[in-house]
Amino acid sequence: MISTGEEIDQDFLKAVRDKARAIQDLIGKRVIGSERIVRFMLISLISENHILLEGVPGLAKTMLASEFANYLGLPFKRIQFTPDMLPSDITGSMVFNLETRKMEFRKGPIFANIVLADELNRTPPKVQSALLESMEEKQVSAGGVSEKLPQPFLVIATQNPIEQEGTFPLAEALMDRFLFRYFMTYPDKEEELMILEDSSPIKSEGGGVRLTGDEIMNLRVMRDSVFASDRIKNYIVEICRATRNSDKIYLGASPRTTGKFYRAAKASALLSGRSYVIPEDVKSIAFELLNHRLILNSEAVIEAGPEIQKFIAGLIDSFVSSVKVPE
Repeated sequence: MISTGEEIDQDFLKAVRDKARAIQDLIGKRVIGSERIVRFMLISLISENHILLEGVPGLAKTMLASEFANYLGLPFKRIQFTPDMLPSDITGSMVFNLETRKMEFRKGPIFANIVLADELNRTPPKVQSALLESMEEKQVSAGGVSEKLPQPFLVIATQNPIEQEGTFPLAEALMDRFLFRYFMTYPDKEEELMILEDSSPIKSEGGGVRLTGDEIMNLRVMRDSVFASDRIKNYIVEICRATRNSDKIYLGASPRTTGKFYRAAKASALLSGRSYVIPEDVKSIAFELLNHRLILNSEAVIEAGPEIQKFIAGLIDSFVSSVKVPE
């Protein structure tokens, strides 16, 4: 039996929508032009997934993650990844307690609700794989001990697309663990002038606006009750299948991607104060969800040249537009 969303508390949903919009606006005043990014971060959190921010240094990625955690009232940790790191530097390790004469697990910085994995591609694959377990299994393992991570849990990873010397490209398995890859670009002139007017380093207090951890957990439960018609489901499936039938794509979206697409569309509906999915929920997240999951064939790479990001964006637009929008 398909849920119609009738069991969803509409008053709670309206309050969440208003809070989410307020948080987007408030963070947008501190990190100019970040309103849309904040929405994708919220969708990732509700979908029990993670987000990758790609952009050159100086675009306030760290401030954005810190502000986001502040408005959720959740513990925040920043991990600066470097080539000499070990997995235990992020997960923690077993240490000998001189008082108790026993080995004890000392938690690493991954034990926070919001974790900023800064310049993730600068650390070796062994460390990246340790983060992979944390992201997917919501736990870490060390010395034969498994420790559950706090919930809700969100990894906001960053990477610099310009400086590639001495970096370790993220493996496809790790890239797929990120629900979205969001490309951060330079602000326009008006936005840059606004940055000059508000250069205070002090973290904002948020005026009492908070989307709490308990509310996030409630939204995760509600997500499964959000109604999506058969036409919406078919819309998502057809878009993903279109990526596999292109002569320019070597590897398209997997069935796992289809499932993530479906859950993310439901989370988008919740943030809009609705208990049902509409086509706009699907279209609005298509590029950020698909851009890092499509592998071009060699001919398409040559055709794209240095504008590969725009080329992939054009392909995704063509995939979405090739599928009839449900009425």
